[in-house]
Amino acid sequence: MKFIVNSQQLLKQLQSLSGVLSNNNTMPIINCFHFHLEENSLRIKTTDLSTTITATMPVETGHMDAPEEVAIPSKMLLDMVKSFTDVPLTFSVDPSTFSILVTTDGGEYNLAGLDADTYPETPTPEDTTPLIMNGDALVTSINKTYFATSNDDMHQQMSGILCEIGAEGLTFVATDAHKLVRYIRKDVSSDKEASFILPKKPITIVKDILSTRKEDTEVKLEYNSTNLAITFDNIYVICRLVDGRYPNYNAAIPKDNPNKLIIDRQSFLTALRRVAIFSSEATRQVRLSLSANQVNISAENLEFSNKAHENIPCQYEGDAMDIGFNAKFLTEMVGNIDSEQVLMEMSHPSRAGIIFPYEESTEEGKENVDSLLMLVMPVMLAN
Repeated sequence: MKFIVNSQQLLKQLQSLSGVLSNNNTMPIINCFHFHLEENSLRIKTTDLSTTITATMPVETGHMDAPEEVAIPSKMLLDMVKSFTDVPLTFSVDPSTFSILVTTDGGEYNLAGLDADTYPETPTPEDTTPLIMNGDALVTSINKTYFATSNDDMHQQMSGILCEIGAEGLTFVATDAHKLVRYIRKDVSSDKEASFILPKKPITIVKDILSTRKEDTEVKLEYNSTNLAITFDNIYVICRLVDGRYPNYNAAIPKDNPNKLIIDRQSFLTALRRVAIFSSEATRQVRLSLSANQVNISAENLEFSNKAHENIPCQYEGDAMDIGFNAKFLTEMVGNIDSEQVLMEMSHPSRAGIIFPYEESTEEGKENVDSLLMLVMPVMLAN
């Protein structure tokens, strides 16, 4: 087995795939990159048994009688390839010992490989439903929601992103019971309704890879009741869906919210960040005191006698109200909105606040292709 590959091109592929690797693997073979060499083509694969990612790249090869395979320890290979500038690397593999010799114009490097026959096979999902969407739209959908997923291992369903597809569009939902985000793409639809939970790890890896590609990259998703396969450019990802039933998120969204706040997003965000510095490290609580023409944002840490407040002009319709929120949750949400202004709807200091992007005007006859709703639970004020 012998091939020549550019070091920087190889590094790009290895780094794309390395996000799947885990330090907790007890099987040495899983800590390897699987190399599968065919005529003028190298297919590189990594897996953690739940997610498998494959990338294909061109290489220079000599005469081959049949495809050849080897498993190469990931850490050593990555560290070695990172150390090179833009140079050709020649890989030569001994088929009897799986010893790998890497040569350049200036040196030789020996790695101990493993028999690739023991590397896990890539699953082949059956009876899948296809869905085509734009890569930039998928990246945006993930960015708008994944930060709201739960990190609690006891609630596996909420650790992923709910995906609902139907004739009206494609909906992404994430929640950790303290905050909730619902993002709808109206430019993607399917006659066949389906609902499944996307695992956070492979989806964020896909997001990171897609972020380096052209915005008009076409992404093909194929799903069934247990697996999701994602294909774009030279990348193929297959992952196991999160098992279980997602909470009824619609029941958590309050419908009657007469108190409405419209405020400049950037001014609101920077004020929140400044005032939050003075909040309690335990609760991260900030208080919003709402009146007709301004909102007063305040925080206090009684343990260290720290406090701060700031007034921001706004438009507010409703009863004067004091309501408390976790500053981290609130800044995450406002920071993930793209509009110049945000709309916040509330009903009572003890009930969730709903946040939307707000545009004063839109072109007549022009319909938005997406819709974003964010929900944040309040925290109890001291008085």
